[in-house]
Amino acid sequence: MAIPLVHVSNAAAAEEFYCKRLGFRREFAHRANEAMPDPCYMGITRDGIWMHVSSFSGDGVSGGVVNLIVENVDALHAEFVAKGIPIAVKPVDQTWGTREMYVKDADGNSIWFIQP
Repeated sequence: MAIPLVHVSNAAAAEEFYCKRLGFRREFAHRANEAMPDPCYMGITRDGIWMHVSSFSGDGVSGGVVNLIVENVDALHAEFVAKGIPIAVKPVDQTWGTREMYVKDADGNSIWFIQP
């Protein structure tokens, strides 16, 4: 199993977006200083999908792309629209046979949801 990592500038804002808006659940959070919100390294899950989110400076740069395989892109799209989440690309059937959509977080990371 591979676990994608996205770099963010603000762990609390990222947790709000990924967990409260996109429906992930925080499994763990490690902070360099428990009294401070950043830097933080989190593990989050949704429907068996793991992602790691980090605001530690050595964990890459923001603006990356993560591809997540899901069972039903249209159901996710409906859920996200109902929550008022901006959709960067609405569900589209690709010529290579997948159905895909994506959203962007506040740090410019593109999160693609791909239905085989």
